Amino acid sequence: MSDEDAGARSNDEDAPGTSSDGTPSSGAGSAESAQTVTARLVVPEMDCPSCAKKVDGSLERVTGITAVELSPTQGTAAVTYDAEATTRRDVIAAIESAGYEVLDGGGGDDETDTGGPAIAPPTDVWTSARAIKTWIGAVVLTLGLIVEFVLTGGNVGVATVLGASITVADLLFLLAVVVSGAPVVRSGFHSARARSLDIDLLMGTAIIAATAIGLFVEAATLAVLFSIAELLEDYAMDRARDSLRELMELSPDEATVRRDGEAVTVPADDVAIGDRVLVKPGEKIPLDGTVVEGESAVDESPITGESMPVEKRAGDEVFAGSITAEGYLEIEVTSRAGDSTLARIIDLVQGAERNQTDSEQFVDRFAGYYTPVVVVLAVLTATIPPLVIASDVTLAVAGVDVVLPAGWRAWFVRGLTLLVIACPCAFVISTPVSVVSGITSAARSGVLIKGGNHLETMGTVEAVALDKTGTLTRGDLSVTDIVPSGDRDADAILRIAAALERRSEHPIAAAILDRADREGMVIPEPSAFETRPGEGVHATIDGETYYAGTPALFADLGADGAGAAVGSDDADDADDARATLEADGKTVVAVGTADAVHGLIGVADTVRPGAREAVERLLDLGVAHVVMLTGDNEGTARAIADQTGVDAYRAELLPEDKVAAVEAVREEYGTVAMVGDGINDAPALATADVGVAMGAAGTDTAIETADIALLGDDVRKLPYLYDLSRTANRVIRQNIWSSLGVKALLAVGVPIGLVSVAVAVVVGDMGMSLGVTGNAMRLARVSPETTDADGSE
Repeated sequence: MSDEDAGARSNDEDAPGTSSDGTPSSGAGSAESAQTVTARLVVPEMDCPSCAKKVDGSLERVTGITAVELSPTQGTAAVTYDAEATTRRDVIAAIESAGYEVLDGGGGDDETDTGGPAIAPPTDVWTSARAIKTWIGAVVLTLGLIVEFVLTGGNVGVATVLGASITVADLLFLLAVVVSGAPVVRSGFHSARARSLDIDLLMGTAIIAATAIGLFVEAATLAVLFSIAELLEDYAMDRARDSLRELMELSPDEATVRRDGEAVTVPADDVAIGDRVLVKPGEKIPLDGTVVEGESAVDESPITGESMPVEKRAGDEVFAGSITAEGYLEIEVTSRAGDSTLARIIDLVQGAERNQTDSEQFVDRFAGYYTPVVVVLAVLTATIPPLVIASDVTLAVAGVDVVLPAGWRAWFVRGLTLLVIACPCAFVISTPVSVVSGITSAARSGVLIKGGNHLETMGTVEAVALDKTGTLTRGDLSVTDIVPSGDRDADAILRIAAALERRSEHPIAAAILDRADREGMVIPEPSAFETRPGEGVHATIDGETYYAGTPALFADLGADGAGAAVGSDDADDADDARATLEADGKTVVAVGTADAVHGLIGVADTVRPGAREAVERLLDLGVAHVVMLTGDNEGTARAIADQTGVDAYRAELLPEDKVAAVEAVREEYGTVAMVGDGINDAPALATADVGVAMGAAGTDTAIETADIALLGDDVRKLPYLYDLSRTANRVIRQNIWSSLGVKALLAVGVPIGLVSVAVAVVVGDMGMSLGVTGNAMRLARVSPETTDADGSE
């Protein structure tokens, strides 16, 4: 559960923050100073929005705290404070004064980053102190009911209090109230101090009020059933946290490092960049790095979601958390433990809950009105009817006799029942628990969703725009044809092109350089190199300025032969030659001077396996339009479009043209997702409603610029992403409206006597909280292999 879903509070002068309920929080303390310390604490019992609100309210009273970030989903609190104004012990004491135990991970007040794990550890829900009290209370309540209704002869009076007789059964009920109800009342007291109108305050008030007027059975039943409900919710929350724990446990805590010629085992956090890590067969790779010795198949599924192991040898990149198969590897570390691809994935998944969906914002606003309104109705139910109903009234409602009794006792019980219904617990947790479940499930399948808002938006996408190179195609280009003009030499064309591309980072440049290298050419060093984005490059070689790029570049320059494929003195033949290359799906690179094209180079890419399957699957799942955007020529674009089955394509696009194309698609179809490499397509990714980066593992820029990152290169993850997002939206709607519907039905049934306290607790609180949590956890079972065309599992 989450507090929208993570609360944050800051008192910086430049940036007033928000409290755990999303409202401005003044807090206490001064702006951050050089003595600022961040304490990271684990608070396992803080597992719902009201819990976080109480903790935040308690921390507000501590002088020197400058920022608070609470995550009920993870059961953690990050508190930043001025070490000259307060201490770590004061912070912990404040949280504990709100009624929550703090698992202190150690650390002193002079540290800049202290505390325990990034998520609450598993708890023994059923054997905890709270559970033991609940079981004792349940046994005593059962004994009381037996004495009250079965062994009536033994239910004798044992005392008189204020003129009222106290029986054996009453004593048992009171004992059950004390044992099981004390924790509830204590939590309600903390809620009152924090001015939080939450379930603990409402239940605590109901238990005290019922006991005070002699409704011992109702008070005991409420105390025991609510305690059981709390245990079940704790268990459900613990299960929901399991998926996050599994993600965080992927990377080992230790690494074997070669130092001074010997292999030593050290904590992963102590391994420096440049160290050589030794990984035996079957072991997890502890940090990101480059293989320097050895060869092995590596299971990268924890990172990229790819099911098949990938062969790794010297020079290949590997990721922390992946697992070696039969081989031995020595790896030179390229990033510290906290900066690895896996660490960034975990950080982003943990932070994803901060970005609220539209549904979460609606729920937060609605809950702010719902609880006070129902509390007022509860008070009116308990007070008004006894004043206006002089004798019992029987009404026939839908064929059922409904009794409206006279007297305070019956109406007071109905008012208490409405108090139970007043807490929107299941309603409030319905969205955040679904978001966390969906995002974590995606991360385990190699899809990094950077916020619940992006998960929700992806599920509403009407059109998908796909970059060609690196998305629909492998992006692994190679030179297939060299067509010189007239009597020029093909080797000379390749030599000039390779010289021009030496300083370019474009995939086409790599293909040309690779061909020149395989030919054993000596490549001259260019000068005055300049890139022309979307068109090509030019530089001075051997005293003359040469160009390499699209035929359109040479048309702009006015060069001879610019509009045709050269190799023939006949313009029609030249056009046919160029058209033939393009019809074969090859990219045409023209090489020459400003005066004339000297030759053409054909560069080919191959369509990714499963690209056509992915496009067809997106359309089957309900995407209205799939379009390919590329800077390549018309012929190549047409060939790739035919092979992949996209609805449409747009060719010869500059970066700014792709932005315009995305805007045009949005105007025609609605919400649009753009899929690219995260670097060259950054403007278009930013323009789309959702930007999706392909093959982002190990690529900082791709992970940072996109809203969603496919860590592997499998384009078939796109249909899975869309299906998961759409399913998540459906689950969220189911949770919201079912919890609201049940609450509404119960609220209507209470005043007419059809809903008891027990039903309100078991169905309205415990039942619905477990129901929405269980429904949300279904998302963890959705995988790329289990989704069907209708979005079901």
